[in-house]
Amino acid sequence: MTDPTPTHWTLTLVCDDQPGIVHAVSGAVVAADGNITESQQFSSADTNTFFMRLQVMAPVDRATFEAALAPVAARYDARVQLDVVGRPLRTLVLVSKAGHCLNDLLYRQRGGQLPIEVPLVLSNHPDLSELASFYSVPFEHRPVTDADSKAAMERRVLEAVEEHDIELVVLARYMQILSPELCAALQGRAVNIHHSFLPGFKGANPYRQAHARGVKLIGATAHFVTSDLDEGPIIEQNVVRVDHTKDPAELVSIGQDEESRTLTQAVRWIAEDRVLLDGARTIIFK
Repeated sequence: MTDPTPTHWTLTLVCDDQPGIVHAVSGAVVAADGNITESQQFSSADTNTFFMRLQVMAPVDRATFEAALAPVAARYDARVQLDVVGRPLRTLVLVSKAGHCLNDLLYRQRGGQLPIEVPLVLSNHPDLSELASFYSVPFEHRPVTDADSKAAMERRVLEAVEEHDIELVVLARYMQILSPELCAALQGRAVNIHHSFLPGFKGANPYRQAHARGVKLIGATAHFVTSDLDEGPIIEQNVVRVDHTKDPAELVSIGQDEESRTLTQAVRWIAEDRVLLDGARTIIFK
């Protein structure tokens, strides 16, 4: 069905690498009276997989565009996704006590800088309820003190995903390890932020450990959540140089800035359909 007002569409395609894909997709866009405004593609030699992301202005509805793309998807056994550029991604945020990542996400959402919609913040601590209230986002506290309460919290996460049509779950410094079952249920739909250092420091007070070892780089890594702790496909990483003059409190402040920046960037790319999975790594069309 033709619409006199063109829609700006995002189109992503993943399939086995083979000849003729770009020509076929371009033909489908022409069939939908579309004009390509952005185009990126990548062929992975590691997995023999072809990745493509287009932005297309087309005066058609979703059903018409999908019908034009259907023969291409069938011919190449391709996974094709179609969305509207700028549509807010429905996002559930999990937090504990640290509010820097949550604040950055909600601030940029409210300012129109981040295309997400957050219908709920879930936490195992009550500390950030006022911050969520400041941004007029519902906040729900579910204590996690033992195995039973942890299982109840994870059930609530899945209930919230269903209840609010959640497309992405963000662990914004949520200090709980997710069960393998929840990781499997959220596969490819949950992102975490990790305070990564070179060398890496695990356990309590990583910034104090970093200070004691005289680190020269502080980093942060945003990655997809998997059952292998902090080993999911990496979406974004950032580092900043530091020196011996920085005390532990200053390292914490610098590190939190990097965590916020890195997580927000990862969420933005996901919301813009710029992140595609290639096995244990990601393809990012910036």
